[in-house]
Amino acid sequence: MDGLVSFGFTLAAMLRDVVPIAAILFGFQVVVLRRPINNPARVATGMVLVLLGLTFFLQGLELALFPLGRLMAEQLTAPDFIHSSGTGTLAEPNWLDYLWVYAFAAAMGFATTIAEPALLAVAIKASAVSGGTITVKGLRVAVALGVAVGVALGVFRIVTGTPLHWYIIGGYVTVIIQTAFAPKLIIPLAYDSGGVTTSTVTVPLVAALGLGLAETIPGRSPILDGFGLIAFASLFPIMAVMGYAQVVEWKARRWAHNEGLGSNH
Repeated sequence: MDGLVSFGFTLAAMLRDVVPIAAILFGFQVVVLRRPINNPARVATGMVLVLLGLTFFLQGLELALFPLGRLMAEQLTAPDFIHSSGTGTLAEPNWLDYLWVYAFAAAMGFATTIAEPALLAVAIKASAVSGGTITVKGLRVAVALGVAVGVALGVFRIVTGTPLHWYIIGGYVTVIIQTAFAPKLIIPLAYDSGGVTTSTVTVPLVAALGLGLAETIPGRSPILDGFGLIAFASLFPIMAVMGYAQVVEWKARRWAHNEGLGSNH
């Protein structure tokens, strides 16, 4: 019974969020553009499916993925697990004792990004617009690797207690340098790739991981140290996508150079 009540509240919340979007789309179509809506029954069915799909998805996050991410963070940082083979003490843990936490953070960041619907939608559009030069798989993997590295580095920051702004400033300086050398066509897509990672799948799990770590690791504050992982998950995909484009461009130049040498012979 509690599950049905919770589902009802989630459905009502999603209806409240989706209805204004539908009103804007249909309003501009009918009032501003003065054009009829093609296949209204199909559009209405699609809107209902979107509403139900988002509701079931968010309910699943609340019931399974969010608690599981928090539980894994607590178990991986439990004193009996950390200090059974670690080198630190209970009061002053060694950052090397948390290697499994870094591995879990990277794996979770990669997996959640690959499953991110927003990233899939952007990758499909980017592949279509570029004529297949940017592949769906290549873009998704590049972004997922960026999130994996970013979340793992963010976890390292929580473990060591180092200031967040050091990493963020250093990351954006790297992005500025990469922007000067990356292919111009990929730069807007790379910047957008950082935003699509902070969506419905990645955010709940990454936030749960950060809060779970900050609450479990000695000397860390959930308010000061528990947040900030999402910033890493947004920043590092930008670097990863521009790096991916630079590698592809370098391979293309190398292939063209080898072809030129072959034709000369």
